[in-house]
Amino acid sequence: MRRSRILRAVPDLPIRLKLILAFLAVIGVGGVASLFIGTRIMHRTIITLAQDKVRHDLSAAWMVYNEKLHGIFDVIRISATRETLRDALAAGKPARLAGTLEGVRRQFGLDILTLTDARGKVVLRARRPENSGEDRSSDPLVGRALRKEDAAATAVLSRAELLEEGADLADRARIEIVSTPMADDRPEAREDRGLVLEAAAPVTDDRGAVLGVLYGAALLNRNFEIVDKVKDNVFEGERYKGRDIGTATIFQGDLRIATNVRDEAGARAVGTRVSREVGRAVLDEGRAWVDRAFVVTDWYISAYDPIRDAGGRIVGMLYVGILEKPYLDRRDAVMGTFTGLAILCALVLLLILALLTLGITRPLRAMVEATDKISRGELDHRLGIESRDEVGRLARSFDRMTEDLRKANAKLIEWARTLEGRVEERTRELREMQDHLVQSEKLAFLGKIAAGVAHEINNPLTSILINTHLMLEQEDRIAPFRENLTLMAEETARCALIVRRLLEFARQTPPRMERAGINELIERAGQLLEVQAGVRNIKIAMDLAPGLPAIELDRSQIQQVFWNLTINALEAMSDGGTLTLVSRPGAAPGTVEVEIADTGVGIPRENLTRLFDPFFTTKSSGTGLGLAVTHGIIERHGGTIEVKSEVGRGSAFTLKFPAAKEGDPDAGHASETNPGRG
Repeated sequence: MRRSRILRAVPDLPIRLKLILAFLAVIGVGGVASLFIGTRIMHRTIITLAQDKVRHDLSAAWMVYNEKLHGIFDVIRISATRETLRDALAAGKPARLAGTLEGVRRQFGLDILTLTDARGKVVLRARRPENSGEDRSSDPLVGRALRKEDAAATAVLSRAELLEEGADLADRARIEIVSTPMADDRPEAREDRGLVLEAAAPVTDDRGAVLGVLYGAALLNRNFEIVDKVKDNVFEGERYKGRDIGTATIFQGDLRIATNVRDEAGARAVGTRVSREVGRAVLDEGRAWVDRAFVVTDWYISAYDPIRDAGGRIVGMLYVGILEKPYLDRRDAVMGTFTGLAILCALVLLLILALLTLGITRPLRAMVEATDKISRGELDHRLGIESRDEVGRLARSFDRMTEDLRKANAKLIEWARTLEGRVEERTRELREMQDHLVQSEKLAFLGKIAAGVAHEINNPLTSILINTHLMLEQEDRIAPFRENLTLMAEETARCALIVRRLLEFARQTPPRMERAGINELIERAGQLLEVQAGVRNIKIAMDLAPGLPAIELDRSQIQQVFWNLTINALEAMSDGGTLTLVSRPGAAPGTVEVEIADTGVGIPRENLTRLFDPFFTTKSSGTGLGLAVTHGIIERHGGTIEVKSEVGRGSAFTLKFPAAKEGDPDAGHASETNPGRG
């Protein structure tokens, strides 16, 4: 679909552009095809040469590796023929060979040199003469030597086997595994085993009977002798932009244990791992790999061969690699030269074509540019072409049309401004009327509800209050319950008062103000809540600041506010928690703040803006009037109410009251004598 649109648009392009595009298409297609084919051929040629070289380098690396293995084999085989070993084993006194074996081990750079008896049981270790008795007959090389066969191979020794020879060998073999780009995931954090070159030879008497086995090995972990010798012999220290062009590595499995590959910090990349693709080809499938491969930090033309133990199992890899960048840079330099020449020729030809077409297309281009400017609103622009040909007549007609369009546009702008002002004014009036109607409907409905509540509740409340007072008059019978009955009577009277206040709220009845201390009302609310809080396993904590200024308030209405907010807080803590009641001087001078906080379920963010709307509730049994009534009472006291809440952590309601202008210093007496409790 997109291609068809482009093709349909070609006939509409400027004539000059069509000529240039046609020229560029011919030159571009031919040039790109030539460059692509040339780049592929050159790349293939250069990379093939590099791969042939790295194959040869890998053969040279194997020569160094096998030379080291054969050297160990020769040392063990010749040492096993010493008469001193034969005599000591025949006499059953191998301990006197300790100095001799240690001297051989040090002289020829062996990490392990061990002597066993004819059953394969260790009788002497050069490094640890005191540690003997281990049965080595199950070792493949020791087993072959017991059968009078000399043998040498690569092997993997466990940490326990290395510890038998010495803790320093075990520590040298331990390698922390480093996270490597493009490598397979590996669950363990370190490698404790060691890769060794080992050899074993039988020690025989004059009749050819096997007296024991001499076993020796060199640990390759962190032994850079072989890899550095390969680098020096094969690559002769050649460098490219400060980096070694050639590298060699011995792998234990997929882990680099001896290498001259460098990491980003410039250190030997011991502990890094081979890429996933190479590991699967060499370690899993057992085939050689000659191709480009990502090696720690860069791409190399690489060759890998599997390293096998005496049983033919793959235990590691031998690697040599040549940095790929020198070859790619050489290829890019040659192709860059060819590309530059081709581009230069194309530019010269393009310049000649542009000059030829300029005289033809200049008037048309001026008209196109004028059209673009007018479309952007520049209606004062004129072409100014004075020629008397067809283009000139078209230009003058175009200028007249532009002038007419400018005048019409000016009229439209003026009409739009007038209309916009009228619409904004009318919208504001409608919004104000709508808000007033909504509020009036809410208050009217609230008045109906309040009247119904008063009618239904007043009679039962009156009955409860009368009977409570009758019980209070029976002094002897109700003495143990007098305090509770008194509280019942007071709260029943307060309920009746709340019903009346609900009607007053609907009718916007002003509060009956008196000067009072806020702490006294907070403590009163806390006393009323003690029983309910105890039943719900809720702790009430108070932090009431002493010496607060008095407030002009309606005691009953503010008590109702505290009751509404604290009851909501208790209901929000169904599994227990802490209800905190705090009073303090306000942040603004001449104000007092009261905070009622809980550790309950919290209020969702989307409900916070509707929290004080009449009849909005999230409770299945709520009416949605409590917080609406509370908000109205606080506003009529000249105060404000704010709420902060986090779901799962609780809510905090902050009430801010203006202090009385002429305060009574004893107004907050109750709070000063009992500033806090919890």
